Order: sequence, then structure tokens, then C-alpha cells
Amino acid sequence: MFLSLLVTMPAWGQTTVIKRTPKSSQPAKKGSTSTKPVAQKPAEQKLDRSSIERIVQQLIANMVYVEGGTFTMGATSEQGSDPDGDEKPAHRVTVSSFSIGKYEVTQEEWKAVMGSNPSVFKGAKRPVENVSWNDCLLFISKLNSMTGKRFRMLTEAEWEFAARGGNKSKGYKYAGSHTLDDVAWYDSNSSRSTHDVGLLAPNELGLYDMSGNVSEWCSDWKGLYGSESQTNPSGPASGSYRVDRGGCWLSDAGLCRVSFRSNFTPGLGGRILGLRIAL
Repeated sequence: MFLSLLVTMPAWGQTTVIKRTPKSSQPAKKGSTSTKPVAQKPAEQKLDRSSIERIVQQLIANMVYVEGGTFTMGATSEQGSDPDGDEKPAHRVTVSSFSIGKYEVTQEEWKAVMGSNPSVFKGAKRPVENVSWNDCLLFISKLNSMTGKRFRMLTEAEWEFAARGGNKSKGYKYAGSHTLDDVAWYDSNSSRSTHDVGLLAPNELGLYDMSGNVSEWCSDWKGLYGSESQTNPSGPASGSYRVDRGGCWLSDAGLCRVSFRSNFTPGLGGRILGLRIAL
């Protein structure tokens, strides 16, 4: 059986999966009937019904209303010389009002809906990770069945509008500050791991960890920007890669900027990828 390790290359949108075969155990000595016992992985503890209901209700209570507005999306002046080509040209975008999760979806929330926790860095209040875009779609479908609501992924435009602080934006380079350590877990302060959500400062809308911790899947296929103004853009009709935003615990500072764009194939789940929901 193979062990797969996700390795992120210097160009954030490029990944490779390294597979290695575990070392085989030494053959038993001739005539020996003893075998080395295999350690069994502890069974994951299930949540009871009352805990599931409490967790899901708290998830709903943590949705934050974002009043719609118009903003400049992409390589704006506060981003300096950092933007990549796919962040250009900067262009005007209008989004309608929506609600967004105050926090990234946590592991206990994922488990309450899906029944198990796929994350590498375990912790009930840590963001769920190691989930693909397809996994997230299934999570949202099950959450909607449980609640009767219409949760969804954020569009890329909604994500950037919210990360910038919506109509309360102060023009920060990162989500809530020009100083990344104030608002994000990234390669210089994360100790190479995720952290519980909500420990650092929020942005202007009261949203936590929109820079760093885990990169958040969006609904859009990856596409190029145009210079024309747009209203509620949702990306190309088809493509090969889905957008993720915000950078993560493994990212350098440049990848945690509010305009930085990343993308992966929708079937890929890695320890850097999580989600934040919209309504």
C-alpha cells in the first residue's frame, strides 16, 4: 500500500504527489511460527445525536451577514509588486449580499455532518483539511439535508470581497491587517501545522483566518480576469482546476494576500485544503 505525501512546489498552483512504498518487515526465521502483532488504529469515536445537533446549530449561528457592494478585484495598489499575472488586470466587481462562515469549517463540524474526520492535524476546533472540492460539495449537500437550508461554497469574487473587509474595507494587503502575524498562521509562525480557528485577529467584517491556516475552496473553475466590470461573476462554465484562496499554514507571506489565486484539481485533497461556507 502506498503512502502519499502532498508536496507544494514554489509555484503555488503546482503540486506533485510523491508515493513511496513502506519498508517490508523482515521475513520470519525458518521454522518460526510467531508473528509480530500489528498495532490497530483506534476506532474514531462517534458523536451522539445531541452533540451533532449542538455543533450544527453553532455552525448556523456563526454565519455573518455581508452587505453587497462594489470593489476592485485583483492586483490593487496595496499588493505592491507581489501579484502574479493571473491577478491582473484589476477590475471592478459588484456582489450581492450573502452570509459567510465566521470561521473555516472545523473538524468537529465536518464530523457532525459526515460521520468521520479526514484531517491530518487532529483537533476539534482546528479547520478540517485533507478534503477535496468534491468532498466539500458532498459535505454541503448533507448539511443542507440536515438543516433544510441552502449552504454553498463561496464564489471567488465573494471570497475576495469578504477577505478585503467588504464595505468596511481599510485596504489591507492581508485579510484584516498589513501585518500578517496579527491575522494568519503561515510558514513563519505555524510550526508547520494548522491551529484552532479564531485565535488571531479578525478582519473588518469579524471573519477569522481568511489569510492562512488552510486554503479555502471556492466554487469557481479557474479562469483569466478581464478588464470589464462584472456583477456576481461565478467563473468559467467549465475547466480543469477549481479555485482555492487565502494561503495556509505552509504558505509564505506572498501566498496569503487577499488577491492571491491558487487552484487544484477538484478531486485532490491535501493537508493544506479546507473550506468556508456561504448562505
